[in-house]
Amino acid sequence: MTLQSVADEVGVSRMTVSNAFSRPDQLSKELRERILATAETLGYSGPDPAARALARGRTGAVGLLLNGPLSEAFEDDVSAEFVAAVADELTRRGLALTVLTPPQGDRFLPARDVAVDGALVYTCDPTSAGVAWLSRRKLPVVAVDQDLGREVTTIGVDDLSGARAGARHLLELGHRRIGVLALTEQFAHDPPNRDRLLGWRRALGEHGLEPVVARTTLLPRSAAFAAATDLLESSDVTAVLCFDDVFARAVIAAATALGRSVPGDLSVVGYDDSRAATVGVPALTTVRQDVTAKGHLAAGAIADLLDGRAARSHVLPTELVVRDSTGPVPAP
Repeated sequence: MTLQSVADEVGVSRMTVSNAFSRPDQLSKELRERILATAETLGYSGPDPAARALARGRTGAVGLLLNGPLSEAFEDDVSAEFVAAVADELTRRGLALTVLTPPQGDRFLPARDVAVDGALVYTCDPTSAGVAWLSRRKLPVVAVDQDLGREVTTIGVDDLSGARAGARHLLELGHRRIGVLALTEQFAHDPPNRDRLLGWRRALGEHGLEPVVARTTLLPRSAAFAAATDLLESSDVTAVLCFDDVFARAVIAAATALGRSVPGDLSVVGYDDSRAATVGVPALTTVRQDVTAKGHLAAGAIADLLDGRAARSHVLPTELVVRDSTGPVPAP
């Protein structure tokens, strides 16, 4: 069965049948329902997506370039919230989301081989093959929490100010021996890791202080606990600033295992204000970023570019949220 078969059966043009599937606003409700019912009876499922994309010169899909499997992204509350916000906004604008994960060999490279109209670059090494292939394909690109150059529309967060706010909160509580749990040097290209560390150092440097820096990886989860234990055992810090809320929970778990109470013996500050900030005890003092707004802005920016409109870069503000994991510096 073809589109022409349905058109002949109903007694309308091919364009009218096509509109019934892809532009329903062009037909009356009654005519559209009659066309769709006839198509179902004849076993016609609709215009071929590949042929339609070829005719339009557009796939209707936006790629999301990641640096790891999608399963890893959904293990992280912040990434999961971001992906959901992007998908929701793209759907509202009549677009679909296609995930572009790292290749597992040379035969299939998603950033090279998957048909998309444009892409969001999220949590990626700017020097990766995926970013290079998007550039070679000359696709519209929006960078999220990444630095791909001044000419690329970028959606990010004011991590410098957020980190400074967290550090100054500890300083106001009297803490002077402060540790930091950051990502490893492998993520030196990552603007959030870079800017948060820089913000902490600048705020502490204003008081002539240098933090005790420990580094760890996002996965496996046990790595953060091991690094936090090492930090607490090898130093006399009374507070720790953490790259994210998951790291902050690892610090609290390590402190508890070492017989130290939070915030009585140790104050802990997280980052993101993710679900991890409030599901445990104590509730985390953390720096909030609006992840949903970031996803909506990123999706809106790439949609604007695809429609031929200019897209503006945005730097979202942060907010310190004080809860129960911080308190005054403990007495000697």
